[in-house]
Amino acid sequence: MRLSSIRRAKQAHEPGVTGVVRLDKRTKNLTKRLKPGDIAVIDHVDIDRVSAEALVACDVGAVINVSESISGRYPNLGPEIIAAAGIPLVDHTGEELLAVLNEGQRVRIDAGVIYRDGLQVGSGEVYDAERILELMAEARAGLSSQLEAFTANTMEYLRRERDLLLDGVGVPDIETQIEGRHVLIVVRGYDYRQDLAALRHYIGEYRPILCGVDGGADALVEAGYTPDLIVGDMDCVSDATLRCGAELVVHAYRDGRAPGMERLERLGVEGVTFPATGTSEDVAMLLADSKGAPLIVAVGTHATLVEFLDKGRSGMASTFLTRLRVGPKLVDAKGVGRLYHSRIRTWQILLLIISGMLALLVALSSTPTGEAWISVLDTRWNDFVYWLRGIFS
Repeated sequence: MRLSSIRRAKQAHEPGVTGVVRLDKRTKNLTKRLKPGDIAVIDHVDIDRVSAEALVACDVGAVINVSESISGRYPNLGPEIIAAAGIPLVDHTGEELLAVLNEGQRVRIDAGVIYRDGLQVGSGEVYDAERILELMAEARAGLSSQLEAFTANTMEYLRRERDLLLDGVGVPDIETQIEGRHVLIVVRGYDYRQDLAALRHYIGEYRPILCGVDGGADALVEAGYTPDLIVGDMDCVSDATLRCGAELVVHAYRDGRAPGMERLERLGVEGVTFPATGTSEDVAMLLADSKGAPLIVAVGTHATLVEFLDKGRSGMASTFLTRLRVGPKLVDAKGVGRLYHSRIRTWQILLLIISGMLALLVALSSTPTGEAWISVLDTRWNDFVYWLRGIFS
């Protein structure tokens, strides 16, 4: 038996969790490489809900966070989701762990201590459900300071983007005709798969403009749809989706720089830029509103204050103001899924079929051919009645 095989057999009998290391400072990039059982090493202050759900979906063996998973700024939703899935979360090990570990190495985690080849290379606190509840209670106490910061960011965004929010200045011209049509904006965020499934009948009947925001475009393709518009930085969309024929709107910095355009040029596809300070989902909503959409249905976007804060960046203040700007046009997908029902009922279809058959029979009975058929059917019916009488006599 080779030495590596002996070592793995020994590790299988050691306590704790053993797996292959996958590490990245950006959690959304890491989830693209994770395989079931891997040890995810991240650098993510205040793990948000979307990142946590992505890690759980990858079925990782454990999560090691070199930063604080709950810093106490606000009650973020991610750690509780990871713990509820039964995945060990080792917190605040220190950034030096990123320099010690390499992609593809096997490590073992036991009681918060990280071992490689039997030697300790780092340690952190294990977050169980009880500890997370304790930290979340402390975070709620500090929420007021975050609200003050959120308010300040909101006023700063309003000052910088006043012309865009109030008058639509800076919105690019696009070829997609939105005037008078519903727009469905899909962000790969909270519950996007369930929301898209619930909207299947609505999409089939109203045929809205399908707008994917970055990874939301891939979500539309996965659900069996072809996007009409793709809006965003273009860093989280697959090459195949960018080539699907959708019109591309690249979210650029306020000074006009658009790193996403470089990728489009490499792929040989064209796009237009939309310079704005806010998030890409804000850009998509402002674009739909300025082009005359009477209704905007949002999938996977942020709807509550905790979700705004859970995004983990000051730019979420723009989402708050954008929703005020769009106003009554904006409807969350969950609301549409609960309120919308297909206008055609099953009983109505059955009634239509029965009515059509009756009309056909009446029409046939008034023709010579129909009369002949009725005569034949009458004869067959009499034969059947006589046969039944013969059985019981």
